[in-house]
Amino acid sequence: MKIEIWSDILCPFCYIGKRRLESALATFAHADAVQVQWRSFELDAQADPDPTENQYARLARKYGQSEAWARQMSADMARNAAGVGLAFDFDKVVPANSLNAHRLVHLAAAHGRQDAAKERLFKAYLEEGLNINDHAVLTRLGAELQLPAAEVAELLTSRRFEQQVRQDEYEAQQIGVRGVPYFVFDDKYAVSGAQPTELFQEVLEKVWAETRPRPVEMTAADGASCGLDGGAC
Repeated sequence: MKIEIWSDILCPFCYIGKRRLESALATFAHADAVQVQWRSFELDAQADPDPTENQYARLARKYGQSEAWARQMSADMARNAAGVGLAFDFDKVVPANSLNAHRLVHLAAAHGRQDAAKERLFKAYLEEGLNINDHAVLTRLGAELQLPAAEVAELLTSRRFEQQVRQDEYEAQQIGVRGVPYFVFDDKYAVSGAQPTELFQEVLEKVWAETRPRPVEMTAADGASCGLDGGAC
């Protein structure tokens, strides 16, 4: 089974959704047959935020609300994240453009480290207050992910994998993705948002059953066979 997930590293619901899907997979009998592929989605591709700006002031301006509203919304989000074992710290969040981080995820995918890269970048941005657009930070995270240093350096001085990011975003547009996280199961079912773990469990079972149906017996009556209860066999 293939699960494609469109997400942005800047999106707290995407990290929460990741944890809830992982919880569902932990109880799914066929988890070893599931392949998760992360797809890029920039919530604001043109953004060039000031990394020294207060995160709450930035959110208030973006949504036309007060800074008090932004703080309350962030506190609610942090409590939501704590329910799945995450420790969001919006006081430390550094506003950033996510393109370079998405490109690093594509590089990690080329080395079989895509999920690890996504996890590390989410944690860096939402829990540790690191600037995920800073080349020094991305270089250090690349080293933690055991990516070739020369390739990380080349990535950060070029536009490598930018086309792959744009392709992901184009495909999202084609299938009508308007927000993230957005999960697509075997090109058949889509789940939008950080839904409860129980819903992910239901979808996993449904997709597995529909794409791998049990054989239908065509005989009208039992024929001779060996059974689990022994007998002549």
